[in-house]
Formats: sequence, C-alpha cells, structure tokens
Amino acid sequence: MIRPPIRAALLLLAIAALSIAAPTALARGNENLRGEINASALPREAREVLIRIHDGGPFRYERDGITFGNREQSLPPRRRGYYHEYTVRTPGVRTRGARRIVCGGARKAPEVCYYSDDHYATFRRIRE
Repeated sequence: MIRPPIRAALLLLAIAALSIAAPTALARGNENLRGEINASALPREAREVLIRIHDGGPFRYERDGITFGNREQSLPPRRRGYYHEYTVRTPGVRTRGARRIVCGGARKAPEVCYYSDDHYATFRRIRE
C-alpha cells in the first residue's frame, strides 16, 4: 500500500505531466490554424473561387480540385481524399501564386473550407 504523502506526490507528478503533454497533443495538427475569416472579408479572387467551388466549377487552373494530402497535418486529420485544394489568383503574379482555398467534404457541398495566403504555411477557417 502506498502511503498518503507518496500517493499525493505521485498524483501531483501525474497532473504536471498531463498539463505539459495535453496542450502539445491538442495543438498537433492545428498549430497552422490562425483563427477564422468571414467569406465577405476574403479577397475578391478568393470569394470568386469559393462560388465556383459551390457551383462545381469551372476552375481556372488544371490542378484545382486535386486532393490536398495534409501531410504536414496543418489541418485537422481526416481520411485521405477528404481535402481538395483550389488556387486563388494573385493579381500581378504569372504563376499560381501562394493563395489557396482547401475544402473538406463533398466537392460541391464542402463541410469546411480554409484560406491560406502563404502557400499552406498558415490557414484560417472560412465562415460562410
């Protein structure tokens, strides 16, 4: 049998260990999420892409609609094929640029969409 002072010390040690480990576990996969953004606050080009996503296209870039692998776990973990990415045109840039919308769920009726203006380094959940 463990004496009460030792039991109390073990309990405090366990609580301390959990308080250090739990935030890390909770943050995993979400450290790149930077809050939310209203769809109305998105750049005009992003709002246009969002409308096209809900309409099922057409899309400007060949790679629009491909599976976003979420390999870095920047977004909440989901099964492979859940997320799809779309390019948001950046005025004055000749390439696809850095702006993207990534949506999860059905392609025409996504459950959730995220906006990134820094090529997946950070995301903000879009509130529609």
